[in-house]
Amino acid sequence: MKKIKLIKKHSHKSSLWLNRHINDEFLLKSKLEGFRSRSSFKLIQIDNKFKIFNQNKLNILDLGCAPGGWLQVIKRLTNYKKSKILGIDKLIIKDINGINFLQRDIFENKTIEEINNFFGEKIDILLSDMSPNTSGNRSVDHLKIVSLIESVLDVSELFLKKNGFFVCKIFQGGAQGELMDRISKIFKSIKYFKPQASRKESPETYIIAKKK
Repeated sequence: MKKIKLIKKHSHKSSLWLNRHINDEFLLKSKLEGFRSRSSFKLIQIDNKFKIFNQNKLNILDLGCAPGGWLQVIKRLTNYKKSKILGIDKLIIKDINGINFLQRDIFENKTIEEINNFFGEKIDILLSDMSPNTSGNRSVDHLKIVSLIESVLDVSELFLKKNGFFVCKIFQGGAQGELMDRISKIFKSIKYFKPQASRKESPETYIIAKKK
């Protein structure tokens, strides 16, 4: 594929970023395939390796789902008409036919009640591709990351069934010590995976595990 060259003058640093962004392989592929974000390919690659969508009928919860790229993948890879699928985010997303969306702060008590009312039973898959808003202060950002993952773990303990799949974004240095101890108590078959669609310079990776 022929690369696009920028004509307008920018600083060297911003030009590098813009060129990388414009010529990003997975950004271009996402547009070609109708996905809302390049992160859709992260979930596709996770499923290719771990086969998380391997049942006919599934209860699936996608936390922090905006703009909806992972929900699009779920619809393509599952029998969504027989499954219960719910995406939640504080940001509104465009409707995806056959997929349920709740605009809500994920960790409010009311949201937990609505998740319970929607499924009415334990869920098979819990997904989280969430990232905290960063400040640039490593110590502060580390605490934000840990707090976010702790909250996702709270939801997993409430709703994920035994042997249910847990897929959660973490960051280098963001899952250590007490947090890892807690993860090991909740889950088994814990794997770490960095999809090809994750940028090399990004500190993100994913935990893929099963509930004990």
